[in-house]
Amino acid sequence: MAAKRYELSDAQWRRIAALLPGKAGDPGRTGSDNRLFVNGVLWVLRSGAHWHDLPERYGKWKTLHKRFSRWSKAKVWERVFDDLTKDRDNQYLMLDSTLVRAHQQAATGKGGTRNQALGRSRGGLTTKIHMLADSFGRPLRFLLAAGQSHDILAAPILLQGYTAEAVLADRAYDSNALRSFIADIGAKAVIPSTRSRSEPIPHDPLIYRCRNRIERCFNKLKHFRRFATRYDRRASHFLAFIHLAAAMIWMR
Repeated sequence: MAAKRYELSDAQWRRIAALLPGKAGDPGRTGSDNRLFVNGVLWVLRSGAHWHDLPERYGKWKTLHKRFSRWSKAKVWERVFDDLTKDRDNQYLMLDSTLVRAHQQAATGKGGTRNQALGRSRGGLTTKIHMLADSFGRPLRFLLAAGQSHDILAAPILLQGYTAEAVLADRAYDSNALRSFIADIGAKAVIPSTRSRSEPIPHDPLIYRCRNRIERCFNKLKHFRRFATRYDRRASHFLAFIHLAAAMIWMR
């Protein structure tokens, strides 16, 4: 049944239960059933439906939305994701990005698109999701930007603090500055040269084949409809959904 397909298995719940706030003994108010709440958020994430349409079995939608907002502000979803990624494989690091269309409701409200990682590109109103992945193509870090932003700008931020044998990326990341940054972290740049280079820089084609793993990861993430289309006005809410979707990838 669809409801169970959207919910955490017992094994997945055991992996994250201790990472969530509101448990007995935690400071502040003890939260109501955390598992039921997370399953409700997962239903919204996977279905892409409006919070208003949340099935009654998860409780009042306004209550869940307020709690989701509090956890997003406190970066709970990001901390859960970061804990799951401790078992990463950093032999190779991979960079890529994807454009997602923003629903018209994402641009409503006070302030409009200002400072909310929304911009205009060929696809209309869009957000660009920049991602760093490990050797197996599993997500490690995300950065949101306006749809028209260039991939090069996000790359050093995504790579900051990491080391690897090689960094894999497509030719959109070919720049002398980024290649220098990659060399500084002790890695080899496996990036095809742009056609505008007078002297192309060779890259290892066998290692480069692994880059399709990050593309496949984006395809998996886009099965979550609130990842594939942005409905949230606040960038923090959209990023929270992204981290939850990525956490599910790590718990498969």
